[in-house]
Amino acid sequence: MRLALYQPDIPQNVGAAIRTAACFGVGLDIIEPCGFPLSAKELRRVAMDYRDLVQPAAHSGWDAFTEATSGRVILLTTQSEESIWDFQFWADDILLMGRESAGAPDEIHKVVDARLTIPLAPGARSLNVHVAAAVALAEARRQLSLNSGA
Repeated sequence: MRLALYQPDIPQNVGAAIRTAACFGVGLDIIEPCGFPLSAKELRRVAMDYRDLVQPAAHSGWDAFTEATSGRVILLTTQSEESIWDFQFWADDILLMGRESAGAPDEIHKVVDARLTIPLAPGARSLNVHVAAAVALAEARRQLSLNSGA
């Protein structure tokens, strides 16, 4: 299982995603361009010591990402009616998170294998992208009965 960030805007969220990927024992993909310099120095700063546990794979764009990865791409979005609670995850799924500022563009929505939402309380718009990633990873791993060391 992998977590993928589509053109992230906020370096601190990338750091949080690195930490989440490390703690859940999953790979991490970053699809550029990012809204900040994606240098080795910047990644070290936001990842703290968790970068020793997961090495993010940077991809120059969507095409480079799809060429380098395999497995179903599952987009987490507020623009779906299908709940993560009703979806059957597979061990080789890639959970894709859109940009913090704009989500994923329509062309990405059209090509992913599934689009899922996390049901929220009435009146709530959305979770922080990193929090949503952690919730979805926890559900996927629960379904697959994977422990954090897998």
